[in-house]
Parts: sequence; C-alpha cells; structure tokens
Amino acid sequence: METRRLGATDLNLTAVGLGTWAIGGPWAVGWGPQDDTDSVATIRRAIELGVNWIDTAPVYGLGHSETIVGRAIGEARDDVIVATKCGQVWEDSGSGSVRTQLKAWSIRKEVEDSLLRLGVDVLDLYQIHWPRPDEDIEEAWEEMAKLREEGKIRHAGVCNFSIEQLERIRSIAPVASLQPPYSMFTRRIEDGLLQYCAEHDIGLVVYGTLQFGLLTGKFSSALLESLPDDDWRHGNRHFQGELFQRHLSTVERLRTVADDEEITLAELAISWALRRSEVTSAIVGARRPDQIEQTASAGTLRLSPRTIDRIDAILGD
Repeated sequence: METRRLGATDLNLTAVGLGTWAIGGPWAVGWGPQDDTDSVATIRRAIELGVNWIDTAPVYGLGHSETIVGRAIGEARDDVIVATKCGQVWEDSGSGSVRTQLKAWSIRKEVEDSLLRLGVDVLDLYQIHWPRPDEDIEEAWEEMAKLREEGKIRHAGVCNFSIEQLERIRSIAPVASLQPPYSMFTRRIEDGLLQYCAEHDIGLVVYGTLQFGLLTGKFSSALLESLPDDDWRHGNRHFQGELFQRHLSTVERLRTVADDEEITLAELAISWALRRSEVTSAIVGARRPDQIEQTASAGTLRLSPRTIDRIDAILGD
C-alpha cells in the first residue's frame, strides 16, 4: 500500500489507517456491543494487509479501545504507528459522563494514562480531540509542545479545528496534523481548509470517509432500525428524515459508478477522498476482519478524471 508523509513530520502513513471508535464498545457515543476477540483479530488483520497506523482515543469505550489496541499490536508495536487523542475525560465513578477539558494538568495525566493502556513508551501522534473549551486551546497547545520536548510524544496534532483556531496555536508551536471529517456527504474542508493545510505543511488525516456506514452501500431504513438502541447513529442527522432518504438515493447512483469500475462502493468512497493531494490518509473503521479486508484495498486505487467527474456530477445534483 502507498504511504504518504504526514505534513512536515517523519511519519509515513499508509493511505488507509484503521479507526477504532467502534472497537471501544458501548459508551455514551458508542456503536453498541462489540466482541473483543473480533476487535483484536480486526487490528491484526489490518496490519497483515499492510495498514501501518491505527487511530484511537481514550474516550472510545472510556479507555477500552486503547487497551484493546495495545493488546492487539503486541510485539508488532515497533512497526505500527499509533495515534491517540486527549481532551475528553470521564468520571472514575463509573457514571460514564464525558466532558471536554483542555487544562494543562489534565492533558499531562491523560498522556500517562494512554501510554499505560497502549503499552508504549512514546505516542507517535498525539491529538487534541476537540477544540473545547475554545478559550483553553492555547494552554493545551503549550502543554502539547512541552510533552514533545520531553519525549512523551513524537508529534502533536489536532482534530476538528478551524483555520482561525489553527492560526492561534501555530504561533505557539508547529501543528503536525489536522484530523477533520471528510466524505462525499461532508465536504466543508474543501472551502479553504485543505488549501490552508497544504500551504502550512500540516498533514491531513480524514475521518468519516464512509459517512459512518452510509457509503458502504449496505444501509437501508430496515438496517437502521435494527441497530442497537445505544448506537449513536440513531441521533445523528445524516441518519434521520429526508436527509437520510436523499443519501440512500445518492448511494444507489454512486453504486452504478462503482460497478462500472469493478470496485465496491466503499472502495469508491475512500479512493474519492484520497484523490486530493492534501489528504495524507483516510481513517476507516472496522469491527471485524472481513470489513477491513473490504476497505484496505482502497489505499491502492486511483480514480480516473472521468470517474471523478461522474461522481461530482452525482454529488452536485
């Protein structure tokens, strides 16, 4: 699989990275029950297929995702790039209540907790999960810079930041990467953010490329209704009302393009996101080995200009 350099860093990421949100299992913003055996097998299968980096976060399953990632990579930990996050914390009381917090002392504690759960000595890429509270992002970034100087983390990045917020923290220390949402149905980063990152050598790893399952071509109203009650998608606007039905209609038109290319709809959606030179890698979630087997191959595909034009004509209608 092709690798791409992440911004100005020395990290060369495969074009597809494994996302482990769902692997965390049930929590306030979870995907319902998840079998740990399947999770470990999925991570190990991704590595076998050539995926060289994994994206996780402590809040996924309230620590469980990081623990599973650490267990799965085992002796291969020196060959796998691990990215995790900070800024979302929960009560130890077991209530599961999550809040955003960007105080320096909290970030330092979160680093230590993540290192322990993952079983690593240094975090390859450490990211602020959300820029909330906004007034604390400078304090948080100063602490991230200190952690990098101390060798706790190799590179510091952010998720879900705006251009204005990136400008504020760049004056403190360089930003290695940005992780924003990007898919055929979520294209806001095309309005200036892609160009900004390219101009300032900020790597881009995008998430939600399959629109949380919608762009796999497997979704229907019946499937949505069958999801566990605690699957977070029940409350997401893309899975509700008229917008959900429009998405399903668009997916059927895109399926024709994928069939003509003799690839899956998921491969089409991922390779479409990777068509942009500014994008370093697309994070693709998987809960079972067969799911990553169906998507990792997108990291080797290149869509022709004609195919991209066909897709854009459908998305522009």
